[in-house]
Amino acid sequence: MGKKLKGKDLIKIGFPKHNALNIALGQINRYRKNENKERLLQEAQDVLSSPEKYLNDRVWGKVVENLIQPLEDRKQQLMTTRAPFKIFGENVIDEQAKYQLYEALKLPIAVAGALMPDAHSGFGLPIGGVLATDNAVIPYGVGVDIGCRMSLSVFDLPGNFMQGKKDKMLKILNDNTKFGMNETHKNKADHEVFDHDGFREIPLLKSLKTKAYQQLGTSGGGNHFVEFGIVDLKEVESHWQIQPGQYLAVLSHSGSRGFGANIAKHYTDLARQQCLLPRQVQHLAWLDLSTPAGQEYWVAMNLAGDYAKACHDDIHRRIAKALGHRKVLTIENHHNFAWKESVNGKTCIVHRKGATPAQAGVLGIIPGSMTAPGFIVRGRGHSGSLDSASHGAGRLHSRGDCKRKFTNSELKKELKMRDVQLIGGGVDEAPMAYKDIHEVIEHQGELIEVLGTFTPKIVRMA
Repeated sequence: MGKKLKGKDLIKIGFPKHNALNIALGQINRYRKNENKERLLQEAQDVLSSPEKYLNDRVWGKVVENLIQPLEDRKQQLMTTRAPFKIFGENVIDEQAKYQLYEALKLPIAVAGALMPDAHSGFGLPIGGVLATDNAVIPYGVGVDIGCRMSLSVFDLPGNFMQGKKDKMLKILNDNTKFGMNETHKNKADHEVFDHDGFREIPLLKSLKTKAYQQLGTSGGGNHFVEFGIVDLKEVESHWQIQPGQYLAVLSHSGSRGFGANIAKHYTDLARQQCLLPRQVQHLAWLDLSTPAGQEYWVAMNLAGDYAKACHDDIHRRIAKALGHRKVLTIENHHNFAWKESVNGKTCIVHRKGATPAQAGVLGIIPGSMTAPGFIVRGRGHSGSLDSASHGAGRLHSRGDCKRKFTNSELKKELKMRDVQLIGGGVDEAPMAYKDIHEVIEHQGELIEVLGTFTPKIVRMA
């Protein structure tokens, strides 16, 4: 008998010739490949005899799921009626985004849904879509950039601080921010996030740790940015060490980098293996949170969210140090994530894919574009929106359309008119690519109250 466990060895002891066999070999290769073959076969025999004992086992749990309910028996049908939902700003949302929400609301796990006024179509859930589910998490309902978030640092410096210092401020952004797949900081910073048990206990996360460490404090491409701008606070909370007025601020938008993207891909593939859905909704495959796979994704997703926050913290720390001033206020929020929350008295998994948490009293930032203001908001706790608000202005034109419709000269003209300096960026992120942020905010009067604005002045992008 050879040293390596093979499929024929499992078939000899009674393993059925279906998906459970392939999953067993995959799990053994991931977790137990260096163990004694005879011991593994004995354990596999016990799994066949008493599968219920191994339902929550990290290695065998996924195998048992397939033994109890083979792949062909796991085809899911959409419901004929939709779960309850509400759309905010319906007249500014494209029909494809609405259709994607309607299909998601037919999932047998769907409890309720909502669509924000910045919504546009995406993979799985539309961007700006919110979906509450029953004990199930949809990796593509969270999104590829897990924990993508906003972070605002306000300094006790006047709003006109940048006057006469533009060159200095440009240099600070250039020297202390990194963008895209290949740029990293020479002087790496450590962070407590890397002490998380997930990096030791989950093989996928262990394999991604080095890259995550290298990318700490960096931002992605696309619409991710770090900006110097002016915050205008009309209202402040009692515990803030700051009064209403105009201040220098830094705003950043980025997520969990390649770390989150690899998690999203791995668990989406796993969900699609375990949850067979009609073709038009296959990106909405879910993981049951009662299963080892669902529990593992939940740990990985939360760690990716913590890592995204760690990246923002490092960005703002570097800029504050270069600036030589301490921040006096931080406001931040995720907008690609899933939370356990109460919906109509029932604990559900609330997915916000491009939507800002807006529970009563909860603070958040809704950005505009590189020339349009962002809004500092406080949630009102609207049940119809599942305690959510928009995550930005929302795209009016796709990246491809922008490259065909707009020119660099038009972009430069718009920047000059708004007195904004841009480092990097391109026409695919031109202000004209986005909806009118003022109109989007107006559609959310029931959902949020506005405390102030952030006006960009120096923008750094990939």
